[in-house]
Amino acid sequence: MQYNKYGDDFNVDDIFVTQSITVTETHVVNWASLTMDFYCLHTDAVSASKTIFKERVAHGPLIFGLAVGLVYIAGIAADSVIAWLGVDNMQMLKPVKIGDTINVTVKVMDKRTTSKPDRGIQTWKYTVKNQYDEAVLVFDYKMMFHLREKKI
Repeated sequence: MQYNKYGDDFNVDDIFVTQSITVTETHVVNWASLTMDFYCLHTDAVSASKTIFKERVAHGPLIFGLAVGLVYIAGIAADSVIAWLGVDNMQMLKPVKIGDTINVTVKVMDKRTTSKPDRGIQTWKYTVKNQYDEAVLVFDYKMMFHLREKKI
């Protein structure tokens, strides 16, 4: 099968930046409804106003999901990914509030082949930044990629 991109097209230290999205109340309410996470810090303006954040903040897993989606719609990996293998070193560094605008910087950290010559594994560092260019979430995203078959 022919693919538009392959894991071979990425090199360690390559960097990509996505477009931005503003996190809205609709995102937060829909996420709470989807996941049943109605914790007051996210959904109750009065309770949240009494916290250290002084207002509602977005769910951390919502920001993770938006980051994955932003990278997808940027078309960086296109159709080269076979499977998601997991995430490591996830840290929420700052709160994301309703009205904040985020984007993702992706850096290729590691790549290796597998025992199958048409597959490779890569780790990409995702850094989610807010409108002030502050990192709010970081994680290492591991994926399996299609590789071009080497003809001997």
